[in-house]
Amino acid sequence: MEWYLKVINSYFDFNGRSRRMEYWMFVFINSLISIFCLLLDNILGTTWPIGYGPIYIGYGLAVFIPSLAVAIRRLHDIGKSGWYYLLVLIPIIGAIWLIVLFVTEGEQGENQFGPNPKNDNFENRDF
Repeated sequence: MEWYLKVINSYFDFNGRSRRMEYWMFVFINSLISIFCLLLDNILGTTWPIGYGPIYIGYGLAVFIPSLAVAIRRLHDIGKSGWYYLLVLIPIIGAIWLIVLFVTEGEQGENQFGPNPKNDNFENRDF
């Protein structure tokens, strides 16, 4: 849960680098919360004809910017520009390419986007 809160607390931070663990733990917890919101909408009967309800859509809108920011910081960790995120616009191939980039190990040492986040002592940080 600390990884999820770290991303949420870095709401508009598009600078720096994010570790694979930070990115994938955020994706995992975000997916669980999204499924819960979708189920809650279905249980409460608040789904619209499109199949989604206000709880799910509201949560999705609330985490859109942090999700984008952590993805861009993840790309920075492997030495790529945040503009690489636009690969998602290429049908099928773009999404696969992005997943490959997201699972790639980050560059060792400092790169043009900042110091290696693995060297950051996560346990001693305040959130």
